[in-house]
Amino acid sequence: MRIATPGFLVWRLSMKLRVAVDRAVAPLGLTHAQYSVLASLYGMHHAGESPSQRRLADHTGLEPLYISKLARGLESAGLVDRAPDPADSRAVRLNLTDQGRDVTARAVVVVRDLQERLLAPLGGLAGERAAAFVRDLNLLLDVQLDPKEQA
Repeated sequence: MRIATPGFLVWRLSMKLRVAVDRAVAPLGLTHAQYSVLASLYGMHHAGESPSQRRLADHTGLEPLYISKLARGLESAGLVDRAPDPADSRAVRLNLTDQGRDVTARAVVVVRDLQERLLAPLGGLAGERAAAFVRDLNLLLDVQLDPKEQA
């Protein structure tokens, strides 16, 4: 019997969560990627930040071009406003509309329930094992794997 590698298990868990979030937020008219953008904006705005598309790309781990495409679609849906950055003419700032805040707040509740069920074996979202798991994931996410970033 072969033991799965950590990389494979992380990938599998990521795919499991992506599919589950896609299904959970579909009734709200969202995809997992759209949810990731909206929920990140929601959290960043609550922290007092009005991020640029580039900052949002860095935060989510999505490619800047993909963030731009998602932001345009979310703007067309009335969920996001895109505005030029007064400090940088090349940058675009993103903000949730009132409708975007409403949809995102509902989606966050749905996804939080999903995460609670996923993390139940670790004591749920508030459990110490889940907190340790989050710390470990953040530690691994901080590791630079791109050869350009290691120099």
